[in-house]
Amino acid sequence: MYTLAVRREFIARHFLIGGDWGAENFPNSHHYILELQMEGAELDQHGYLVDIVDVEKHLDDTVNYYKEQTLNDKPEFAGLNPSIEHFSRILAATLNDRIKAKNISALKVILWENANAWAAYSIER
Repeated sequence: MYTLAVRREFIARHFLIGGDWGAENFPNSHHYILELQMEGAELDQHGYLVDIVDVEKHLDDTVNYYKEQTLNDKPEFAGLNPSIEHFSRILAATLNDRIKAKNISALKVILWENANAWAAYSIER
């Protein structure tokens, strides 16, 4: 099985809802690191799992949508606590819809919120 990964860093804001999480209940910023991993058993005729340029375009478009924004204000977070768990799932679903490479059998987003905390979400294709 081949794995290809691409990373991006960005800053976004949020505030947690539905509980008492101290300072996290108030608007605050995180320096997120998003790692997108794609897996597949077969390479294309050029020896690639996926066209990295195409993946980077979709990754940049997705990151730019959230960059310097407040997650709570985005419609996909309506009614949700903007946790890294929810955020990793939303990012994975968005990228899975946009990346059309035929030989990818799984896609995974690992989202770091800080040096000590990350969440991940995987999608089988």
